[in-house]
Amino acid sequence: MKSSIITQAVAAALVTGGVALAAAGAGTSAQAAPAQAAPARAAVTVTITAEGTDMSGVVKSARPALCAADRTVKVFKLVDGEPHLWASDTTGLEGSSWVWSTGNTGTEGRFFAKVGPKPGCKADVSPTIRVRRNP
Repeated sequence: MKSSIITQAVAAALVTGGVALAAAGAGTSAQAAPAQAAPARAAVTVTITAEGTDMSGVVKSARPALCAADRTVKVFKLVDGEPHLWASDTTGLEGSSWVWSTGNTGTEGRFFAKVGPKPGCKADVSPTIRVRRNP
């Protein structure tokens, strides 16, 4: 009889979507335990800019210690409309900003930057920019 009560409580929790009952000891008392929802993932923004063929940018988030610090930024070059991994860097703290830089690639073209998702943080892709050598 005790197992059928627990089974009914679990079924009710599944239907109502949030409260499961657990029998305590040999008695008939039970305690309600609210279901825990996963925390929302924080938004992340990655930027890209170029000075000649030096590309750099910033990774921003409302949760910078988790979502902007030490993030891998991948830079892709569009070749015939297809993205090709061209460079990558890890963000470092400069002042209050988490920045990345490719250094001088010496390459012109259309580029964008991307950070992937990680637990607690969303992914982001920058706008595509055109990179040209300085005259």
